[in-house]
Amino acid sequence: MKIGFLGPRATFTDIAVRSLFPDETAVPHSTIPACFDALNENEIELAVVPLENALEGSVNITLDYLIHEVEFPIVGELTAPIRQHFMVHPDRCKEWDKIDVVYSHSHAIAQCHKFLHKELKGIPCESTTSTAAAAQYVKENPDLRAGAIANELAADVYGLAIVKEDIHDFDFNHTKFIVLSNKELSISEDRKEFAGHKTTVMVTLPADRSGALHQVLSAFAWRKLNLTKIESRPMKTGLGNYFFIIDVDMKLDDVLIPGAVAELEALGCSVKVLGSYPYFQLHNKVKLQSVGKALSPTDC
Repeated sequence: MKIGFLGPRATFTDIAVRSLFPDETAVPHSTIPACFDALNENEIELAVVPLENALEGSVNITLDYLIHEVEFPIVGELTAPIRQHFMVHPDRCKEWDKIDVVYSHSHAIAQCHKFLHKELKGIPCESTTSTAAAAQYVKENPDLRAGAIANELAADVYGLAIVKEDIHDFDFNHTKFIVLSNKELSISEDRKEFAGHKTTVMVTLPADRSGALHQVLSAFAWRKLNLTKIESRPMKTGLGNYFFIIDVDMKLDDVLIPGAVAELEALGCSVKVLGSYPYFQLHNKVKLQSVGKALSPTDC
């Protein structure tokens, strides 16, 4: 299969693809919408995109496309640990702190605020489409006095020198990735990273009804359906109009979840099942094949 992901090579999404689908063909795309477009045009069979970060919250563009632009079901989810490193071109290894700009994704910049404030105070940060794009840009522009915040794979792939490891503000930093498909398929659960099943539904409340959200939650509660997430998002039809994304901690069955959906629809809610799928958890640093280009802090 061809699997599209947010590129270029060596993004955190690339790591997710390599861990879930090590034997498939991975196709990088420059943006998240480009991944959706490729899936819509049947250029790929699966798309892997980031959905949520433990520190920065939901990736809004993924949610917006998933709800407003496409009709692809979620067929899998992977949560992976995020480790951010500061890297420079090897020629600037000895003077890594004498730079003019730091490049990275906006989420990564926010996740490393303490390091940037302490070690590189006053140096401007520029946002890129991904952390790997930042590493690639620094590598391709050696004349720039620049650094990048990215992962170890990016340093390895683009031949940069990691001068400061693990610069993120909080140790428990994870990102959740979802797998979307344009055809009916299932991801094998026969792997050590398998953690369980989940069903995601979108609920739109009836207008101006007091206690409507309480009634929605009650439909799940009395059936003892455990909710792992509930999030509101604007419907883009006017101020104060929202829908809710709800994760139920179980596989779609024949009784409980359909019963809850029927009860919600009887209350005047609009309900859509976005997917019922296995989810996976990476607990340790992913071991990926190295191309041998990265330099560690000790090499400098």
